[in-house]
Amino acid sequence: MWLILNCKNGISSCEIARALGVTQKTAWFMLHRIRLAQQGKDGGKLGGEVEADETFIGGRARNMHAAQRAAKITGTGGKDKTAVMGILERGKKGKSSRVRTSIVPNRKKSALQAEVRQHVEAGSALYTDALKSYEGLDEFEHQVVDHAVEYVNGQVHTNGMENFWSLLKRGLRGTYVSVEPFHLFRYLDEQAFRFNNRDMTDGERFDLGVCEIVGKRLTYAELTGKVGETTLG
Repeated sequence: MWLILNCKNGISSCEIARALGVTQKTAWFMLHRIRLAQQGKDGGKLGGEVEADETFIGGRARNMHAAQRAAKITGTGGKDKTAVMGILERGKKGKSSRVRTSIVPNRKKSALQAEVRQHVEAGSALYTDALKSYEGLDEFEHQVVDHAVEYVNGQVHTNGMENFWSLLKRGLRGTYVSVEPFHLFRYLDEQAFRFNNRDMTDGERFDLGVCEIVGKRLTYAELTGKVGETTLG
């Protein structure tokens, strides 16, 4: 628990298995139960200055065998990858910024705007890129930065979210190597927990993680999506 709560890029099940002398499968199950404890409460809507951005998570084409690449990569950009949205409230009153993430079905207006309205207080200053899906958020002070022209225009930018995406992808590619889309939300929760509590000491973050275990349970059947299956014989 200490390692996953405090290692900036996470720790793999293989490392845990070697350290504790258990199987990789046991370590993998253990880590996912700890990730469940990192699913904290939202604590109301975000406000003030807020950034919204999206990214795609999936394998890099250049790392695949040619035959596998031809079978899996059937388009360009984010096709065949998982769309993830992030919303970041910039730091205020001496507090650091905090982030929320979620998996979305696509980058269409209906999906992205629903997330913004669910998590951001009306009237907040909202900063996004020039994606057309963000048009129509009139209940916010919405300003756009066109990344084809510039990345920063005064206070208008999404660099805070870009920084979070960089941390997330560094952990996924460097530590976990490959993550199934079915489990991706758990890794998002893990990274968001460390990011949102980064001002704590390691001991304080560990104590918070232990307290969050209470009342949460994850069985192996639930984890592997086999709840309700029966066996014959």
